[in-house]
Parts: sequence; C-alpha cells; structure tokens
Amino acid sequence: MDALLKVAGGILLGLAVLHAFFPTYFKWKEELRAITPLTRQIHYIHTFFIALIVFFNGLLYLTCTQELLSSPLGHRISLGFFIFWACRLILQFFGYSSSLWRGKLFETVMHVLFSLLWLFLTVVFGLAAFSHLSGG
Repeated sequence: MDALLKVAGGILLGLAVLHAFFPTYFKWKEELRAITPLTRQIHYIHTFFIALIVFFNGLLYLTCTQELLSSPLGHRISLGFFIFWACRLILQFFGYSSSLWRGKLFETVMHVLFSLLWLFLTVVFGLAAFSHLSGG
C-alpha cells in the first residue's frame, strides 16, 4: 500500500505540473477572449489553485505515507481524497459530452487514459482510507 500511495503521489505531482501547459495547449488566450475579464481571471486563478492543491496532495502522499496509513487523521484525509477522485471519475463520464472525444483517436485515448487515472486514484485513496478496517 505504501508503494501505491507513493506512485499516486508522484502522478499527482506530474498532474500539477501539467496544469502549467493548459493555457497554451487549450489556446485559452483565444478561447477565453469572449468572456468578461473577471470570469477569465477567475478561470486562471482557480486553475492555479487546483494545480496547487493537487501538488500538495501529491507531496503529502510521497512524504507521509506511513502517517496517512496508520492514523485516524490519515484515514480521514485519505477518505476526503477518495471522495474527491471518485467525484472526478464520475464527472469524466457525466460532466463531459462524449461528442468531445467519440470518433476522435487522440481525444478517445486521452479520455480512456484519464478515466483509468481517476479510477486508480479513487481505488488507491479508498484503500488507504479504509486500510484500518482490514488491520493493514
């Protein structure tokens, strides 16, 4: 379980860094031109803070795995992230229109890979959250 949490932590650090490339890759300068400056700034700021929390979550799981697995606080933190990633997994299928990826090779591959990533994170954090119930 320790190794799985460290892998998840490393993945989350990478995911946080990946957020830095979103504005360029998704052409936000052009895409967001039509919205108000306030909404545009909220979009950028919220993306920054999502990346920041994902980064700190990854760092936490890389550096504090034993504490997270062996304490009531660690189980509660893991439960929170289990719920967070389970919601993200559900939204992968019900928050995005399948027309965005269906029939498009690259987008379909990304949809499948990210679905698997959200599933992995959900399972790992679920196992960590409930590890005390099995004695591990």
